[in-house]
Amino acid sequence: MAPSPNVAVIGAGTGGLALAIALKRQLSYDNFTIYEKASEVGGTWRDNTYPGCASDIAMPWYSFSTDLHDWTHSHGFQPVIHAYWIGLARKYDLYPHIAFNHAVISAEWDSAAQVYRIITRNTITGEEKTVTANILISAVGILDVPRYASIRGVREFKGKMFHSARWNETVKLVGKRVAVIGNGASATQFVPIITQDPAVQVMQFCRTPYWLLPSAHSEYSPLRRWLTRNLFFLMRFWRWMVFVKMEVLYIAVFRFAILRKLVMKYSTNYIKKHAPAKDVKDLIPTYPMGCKRILFDTNYLAALHRPNLALNWDGIEVVTEGGILTKKGETIPFDVLIFATGFATDQYPIPVRGNKGKTIQEYYEAEEGAKAYLGTSIPGFPNFFTVFGPNTATGHASVIYTSEIQAKYITQLIKPILAQKATSLEIKVNATDAYNEKIQARLSRSVFPHCSSWYRVGGAGKITNIFPGAAVTFWAWLRKLKEAISSGLSEDDGGG
Repeated sequence: MAPSPNVAVIGAGTGGLALAIALKRQLSYDNFTIYEKASEVGGTWRDNTYPGCASDIAMPWYSFSTDLHDWTHSHGFQPVIHAYWIGLARKYDLYPHIAFNHAVISAEWDSAAQVYRIITRNTITGEEKTVTANILISAVGILDVPRYASIRGVREFKGKMFHSARWNETVKLVGKRVAVIGNGASATQFVPIITQDPAVQVMQFCRTPYWLLPSAHSEYSPLRRWLTRNLFFLMRFWRWMVFVKMEVLYIAVFRFAILRKLVMKYSTNYIKKHAPAKDVKDLIPTYPMGCKRILFDTNYLAALHRPNLALNWDGIEVVTEGGILTKKGETIPFDVLIFATGFATDQYPIPVRGNKGKTIQEYYEAEEGAKAYLGTSIPGFPNFFTVFGPNTATGHASVIYTSEIQAKYITQLIKPILAQKATSLEIKVNATDAYNEKIQARLSRSVFPHCSSWYRVGGAGKITNIFPGAAVTFWAWLRKLKEAISSGLSEDDGGG
């Protein structure tokens, strides 16, 4: 009897864990290996250790539906969230399936053998080896590779420098002049923390303001936690309540201009009330709410009143050995540069080559931006699937919810291969093109084209990272498995 097909998963972050749990729970299948470049699970929640790092989605929805949890706070901080993923990996006995400190550096489809030939590199010893897999699943996500601002002279800087997603704990900020480059989600979380010490002088270089809403962060009361532990249905109820609340936010911000204007007015008044008067004119965006990520105020506006924190909107001309020269000609000395400039969300970081000779990134570039059928399957790449692929993010929902839905969908797609009823599946070009046209048409009528954001290639090109619909729509589309197979997937049952 032929050995059972094996599955290779790239990444032991939330997407990779979701896929592994789905394989075990739904299919009772355990012939899989997760290749993880680091020494622990957790992905983004392992790597992002900057001060104040926390979820901006309430925890009842920022956890798997199969594994609801007794959270202490409405929005968890990084150590607690990371511990949750470690706990799941232990609960489902995933550690024996994980090759830690093994980065996938390339993969290529072998049509004759009907396998991917995968080259991995040990991140400690540097040793490379080739392994094969019948199915390759990418769970690297889009919040993996930090993006550094393309500013002239950065390499000339003589002080300390790091990205917020790779926080350098050895750099002590007390008594230092610190430049924070960027004012997005991570910056608004760590800036209030590092400026609590008046001995830390911070200047934050901002380019575009963000819409801010009040934070809903709170600590759960002992009574609520007791009820959660003893009346388990309440966990489901509170998860459902968060889901409904965020779907209402989607309707208010992303669907209807009239409601959007009301929320924008509310945000404007909130900023005016809580920000220093001298900063208000710079902090209120001129673009419509929703086309950039909406931020929740984690004491950021209050921190702007501190004398050791200043905002600079002049733009950076060049980084010098000792600081920054602004576009207005002012030279400002700094000891530390912290980049809070997000991630490279418009590139696929691993050269995976399919049956048409192209890598995934080359396919994306030929299509003027990433695209995949249901954000999951790419033509020319048999037996290759992505978790949290193109156009699967939302501006309001939980990435955990998205990953779990995709994991369930993928496990159903690959069942015929695992059961050895087929050797490969590949999405058709016309189905992918039709799907892409469908979602791009929706996006063109939405709020997303109205500003530059990480949702778009190069910040202003094709919209490749956002889903044009409510969370429930994404769930409904990925439940239509039979329709997806009949309309888009070609199946090879010839045994290779």
